[in-house]
Amino acid sequence: MRLSVLDIGSNTVHLLLVDAYPGARPVPFASHKRALSLVRFLDEDGAVNARGRRELLAFVEDAVAFAVRHKAEDLLAFCTSALRGATNGEAVIREVERVTGVELQELSGQQEAAMTYFAARRWFGWNVRDLTVLDIGGGSFEMAAGRDEFPAAAVSVPLGAARLTKDRLPGDPPSPVAVAELREYVADTLRDAVRQIRREPRADLVVATSKTFRSLARVAGAAPSGEGPYVQRLLHLDDLRLWSRRLAALTFEERAGLPGVSAVRAPQLLAGSIVAQGAMEALGIDVVRIGPWAVREGLILHRFDRVLRDHDVVEDGYVGVGSVDVLSADVTGLPGVHA
Repeated sequence: MRLSVLDIGSNTVHLLLVDAYPGARPVPFASHKRALSLVRFLDEDGAVNARGRRELLAFVEDAVAFAVRHKAEDLLAFCTSALRGATNGEAVIREVERVTGVELQELSGQQEAAMTYFAARRWFGWNVRDLTVLDIGGGSFEMAAGRDEFPAAAVSVPLGAARLTKDRLPGDPPSPVAVAELREYVADTLRDAVRQIRREPRADLVVATSKTFRSLARVAGAAPSGEGPYVQRLLHLDDLRLWSRRLAALTFEERAGLPGVSAVRAPQLLAGSIVAQGAMEALGIDVVRIGPWAVREGLILHRFDRVLRDHDVVEDGYVGVGSVDVLSADVTGLPGVHA
């Protein structure tokens, strides 16, 4: 069965198609994405402006055509903090459905954290008992912890790298005062969320997902993405502290010259490093392991589990999956936290 997930994020809009069947690992078939930072299209009132809505609508129409052209049987479309935090987010979601026919499902911050944890748990398996997962997006930062398939604690805070860069780090590079103030703001904002995570048993493994963490690990010497998802990639706190200081002194152009850093994401890498450092210090974490799966893969896995449960048919001794309307998938019934 070919499943597809349309992710309307704060930094990119991304359609991922995977082939999956019972008992097998989902295999990526095709990807269609665009660097569309919706945070940049927020007006003074926090609403997505007309240009941002046009860009979003055009991509969603392209994504639907791409999914149909490649014979996807299931399209799950969701949005996270990019629209969750916009003052006209609900209106934009309705406009997308009216124009394109795609019903965007809005994930709460807790659901986003839970699905990212779920993906990491599936990837790293049950040989890890207590698992903690960190994920830095463009608009928010998620943390989750537990020892089961879904987390016992899942939290989200408005510490996305793109959002913080836009709101709190003006200048290229920003002033030392702005950087110092952001470090204080991050520490204050994380305090209550960290307290919830620390109530859970100390993790045997801490997994960091998202492009921001991957870029920071690559800058600090981890293997490039071209070596594949099975290479172990680590990010040590000592290296992160060093690079966070270095990034504060570099221009956007200089950051884009670093390994694994694109010109699009270069401006927000400093903010991402400050959030990553603040979280690791507050949680007492010395090293994180970079995980290749995050919220998109979590939703694909969870959706496939539900399809198997609801639409199983047995033919010639094999389990198959019945036909699913390409625009009918939704995220209702997603678990939040285990407890």
